[in-house]
Amino acid sequence: MKVLEKLLTSAVARLVRFLLGIYFRRIELFHPERVPPGVPVLFASNHPGSITDSFIIGALVPRQVHFVATVQLFRFKPLAWLLKQCGLIPLNRLKDDPRAMRSVLDTFEACFKVLEQSGAVGIFPEGVTYDDSQLKTVKTGAARMALELEHRHGGKLGLEIVPVGLTYSAKERYRSEALVHFGEPIRVARFVGSYDTRRKECIHELSSEIERRLQSLIVHLPKLEQARVVEAVKRLYLERLKLGNLAVKEPLTPRAEELVLTQAIVSAVEYASRSLPERLAAFVRALERYEHWRHRLRLSDAAVEQFGSKANMAIRGFASAATAVIGLPVAAFGWLHRLPPALLVNWAVNHLTDAHVRKAQTAHVSMLAGLAGFAGFYALYIGVVHRLFGWPVSFWYALSLPVTGLAAHYYSREFRRLREHARLALILLRAPLAARRLEKMHAHLLEEIETMRLDYRQTLKPDSRKSSTGTGQRRDV
Repeated sequence: MKVLEKLLTSAVARLVRFLLGIYFRRIELFHPERVPPGVPVLFASNHPGSITDSFIIGALVPRQVHFVATVQLFRFKPLAWLLKQCGLIPLNRLKDDPRAMRSVLDTFEACFKVLEQSGAVGIFPEGVTYDDSQLKTVKTGAARMALELEHRHGGKLGLEIVPVGLTYSAKERYRSEALVHFGEPIRVARFVGSYDTRRKECIHELSSEIERRLQSLIVHLPKLEQARVVEAVKRLYLERLKLGNLAVKEPLTPRAEELVLTQAIVSAVEYASRSLPERLAAFVRALERYEHWRHRLRLSDAAVEQFGSKANMAIRGFASAATAVIGLPVAAFGWLHRLPPALLVNWAVNHLTDAHVRKAQTAHVSMLAGLAGFAGFYALYIGVVHRLFGWPVSFWYALSLPVTGLAAHYYSREFRRLREHARLALILLRAPLAARRLEKMHAHLLEEIETMRLDYRQTLKPDSRKSSTGTGQRRDV
């Protein structure tokens, strides 16, 4: 059974890595060296991406991770057998079956067995998945499990909790990006000292520490009403910030750099909210006027920036037009074959996901439906071509399908850019006053952001610019 479990786990891990590589353009690991080898580890992660979160951590962490999963996934016996062989541990939640809560103890014991053998267990302490990116209240289950096990061994087991922050650029979008940010491990033995007499207090302290660490690994907004301002500043100013910032003091991958800079933007917006409320309110009013006109003209921020460089706009428009003309035959061939399985994936996303958490569930449903749809339709296409034209033709035809399918996806994106360039040119010809007005609003917002940024930097003391994540980055921008 052990050999069978290893073979199944290895096969499933390879399949999951393959699916992740198709769906995501890039998945970055930030500080993977913080994952301790050879000791019992409890991975505690935020949960913005439903089952995809388990896919990413399980496939990319360099050791087998046994995840705790809802008991509803184990209702179908063949699937339950496969999940158990792959190391998943069933958990009965109150909303699953209130009469069977004793099975939670069985879940804890199954996790204890893995951890006592210096294994790794993954858990999502929020208990729910969600569409937005904000950390929800961390429940006490992870802390209770860790403290109970470490206490059984007199504080000598060496159990460590590794907080994991997952950040998606657009989790519901094909060929988007993801970042896996590992935090400094938490030694559970530090919280066990008075567990006998202060059980509730110890659980609360460890749970609060897990929540604090998770907040530091993602973009967390203490006040949700600031989300719109942070997102606007990020859209308008992030690229400029990358060129001249002081927030990053070490070489970082693109998604990790964006995370650090966005965290710095959040800190600056919080400062403006506390210390410059009237100025921030004026900025929000100016932003609302700008957004109103931008939406009215149906332009992106990137398009508005091109108003100031008409030569550059003309060059980009010509490049997009040339790409559209040259790439049309390849894209048409790709879309001809891609359309039926793509429609199947779209149907699966609309009918097999919960509307309240559709963004969170889109990735894994798309991957699994895509695996069935694209494999099935492409196999059918190849079979028909092989029957009609024979071996050499069907071989080269089979090789062309994934390449032209991906080319068709990127062609669609380039075609949207061409359409926006055409709209830009039309606005400049037919409504030049509106274009100049929008350009001035955009410039005013950038000037105000830069001024508030300089004011914010003046308030920071040198020793307060260190990041709480211990990565050596600074919070100034």
